[in-house]
Amino acid sequence: MKVFASLFFAFTAAVASAAEAPFYVGTYTRPGGSQGIYRVTLDLESGKLSEPQLAAESKNPSFLAAHPSGRFLYAANEGDTGPSVSAFAVQPDGLLKPLGEKSSKGAGPCHVWVDATGRNVLVANYGGGSIASLPIKSDGSIEDATAFIQHTGSSVNEQRQKEPHAHSIYTDSTNRFVYSCDLGTDKVYIYRFDAVKGTLTPNDPPAGSVAPGSGPRHFAFHPKGGFVYVINEMASTVTAMKHDLKTGALEAIQTISTLPADYTGTGNSTAEIFVHPNGRFVYGSNRGHDSIAVFAIDGSTGRLTLVDHTPSGGKVPRNFAIEPGGHWLITAHQETGDLYSFRIDQQTGKLTATGSSAKVPAAVCVLFPPKTH
Repeated sequence: MKVFASLFFAFTAAVASAAEAPFYVGTYTRPGGSQGIYRVTLDLESGKLSEPQLAAESKNPSFLAAHPSGRFLYAANEGDTGPSVSAFAVQPDGLLKPLGEKSSKGAGPCHVWVDATGRNVLVANYGGGSIASLPIKSDGSIEDATAFIQHTGSSVNEQRQKEPHAHSIYTDSTNRFVYSCDLGTDKVYIYRFDAVKGTLTPNDPPAGSVAPGSGPRHFAFHPKGGFVYVINEMASTVTAMKHDLKTGALEAIQTISTLPADYTGTGNSTAEIFVHPNGRFVYGSNRGHDSIAVFAIDGSTGRLTLVDHTPSGGKVPRNFAIEPGGHWLITAHQETGDLYSFRIDQQTGKLTATGSSAKVPAAVCVLFPPKTH
């Protein structure tokens, strides 16, 4: 009976765990507000969000990335004074143990990414207009940068594009190329990447381009390859691009607005973009219109067609994420400091609000980490 009881409780615990998905929230910290990185749990049956729990104190951990093993987490600690990348070990209870930090090599680090081998953290520095690669040690801590590249150039907007502003950084599915959206130059820079050495080398061709004044911010790969999607902060558009997996080259094939045709407001800017795991839909966030734009993907051409606009729930949806199973989308709002959950229709891509929300001050990033091995 004791053996049966033990097996029963182990089974029920496993079922409960399978019905939940924990995620982390990066924030801007301030006195009386956020204290760092928070942990929230999503109920995969109802979409309900748990009460947020402080996972680790950290200064302005504005963007987060997870190690492919699920054992470590990394944060871009944004700021012009002492900008850094910090490392954390994920504890059995989901809380985070600090493992130290290293310089991001440039002002205003705003985006981090871990390559597929788990050997390097890549960081984009918005204020400095630069990118860097920092090696990861076996214990999850990080070392000084092994690669640093300073972007150069400008574009047509004299207020925001006088100089480069690297806004994001990613490896592709082959882990051979690194891509960095630069808002200041209207380029998506392409680099050859050596994960063993942690080095970055300009590619040939060196970049893909969006329309002048667009301000490329974030970037999403199609899961089947062949296409990528760039969300342009300043123009409130998405640019679809052909993606050559062999050469790394990018070619713009379409640019489409993220806003309704009858929108008359001013001051909107976009933030995050994701391709649904099924490869059929693209989602992008509007700050100002405060919505998630939904697009359908033509599987043969990669081009987009607008499906819907869904109110994001709060003000200034700085970020959102799709849970790995593709059934739920979580929005994070910088101004109202809250999270909202939405059910994703698998056939149409449309979003339905669950009515569940959680309060996290100055929430600016949502990260679903891989399960710990």
